[in-house]
Amino acid sequence: MSYQLYYWTGLQGRGEFVRLCLEDAGAEYADVARIEGDDAIMPFLSGDREGALPFAPPFLKSGRLVIAQVANILQYLGPRHGLVPEGESKRLHAHQLELTVTDFVAEVHDTHHPVSNELYYEDQRDEAKKRAKDFREHRIPKFLGYFEKSLERGGGRFPLREHSYVDLSLFQIMAGLEYAFPKALAKQKVPLLRDLAKRVADRPNIAAYLASERRVPFNTNGIFRHYPELDD
Repeated sequence: MSYQLYYWTGLQGRGEFVRLCLEDAGAEYADVARIEGDDAIMPFLSGDREGALPFAPPFLKSGRLVIAQVANILQYLGPRHGLVPEGESKRLHAHQLELTVTDFVAEVHDTHHPVSNELYYEDQRDEAKKRAKDFREHRIPKFLGYFEKSLERGGGRFPLREHSYVDLSLFQIMAGLEYAFPKALAKQKVPLLRDLAKRVADRPNIAAYLASERRVPFNTNGIFRHYPELDD
């Protein structure tokens, strides 16, 4: 099965959570906008292509299916590539954890755009400082504490007791926080999460991907953005 992934060029963004799953699985896929440009996305958003209408990228084309929303895409890919355990309860648990990752990613975004997506960061810097302070002091500990507890309850190595797409997403949020909020992350007591992130980075397919040009570096166009004044 060959897939077509649609996401904006020049940044990792939410599309990276899907890329990590595809790369870890060794799946054949085309990152369409990187080949054809961002204009390739627009006919889907305007409803000029067959399949379910996506609200925004990322979305995945699999045959005639068009699947949008990160957690939904991963819920589709997981069983097809051995990246989620068997059984309804485990798969619901995986989806629950991924939806919580989605909530966290939205809060990360709002640290640098707390007022409006239509404004530049510089136009809402004061509000961003207030939002980021609350994020560092309250939201990072709350979310990472939840994921740490999930790992503990799963036996210490995996939240679902075996490798899954959730591990890949937890790796990505740890990598993103290391870039965007290194000082705040250094204060967190989450040894199981840190160990998980290292083990994911060492997985052969992921290690090869991280060393390749396909892994776009974090930058100030993505969700995880490093502004020193937001990490003080």
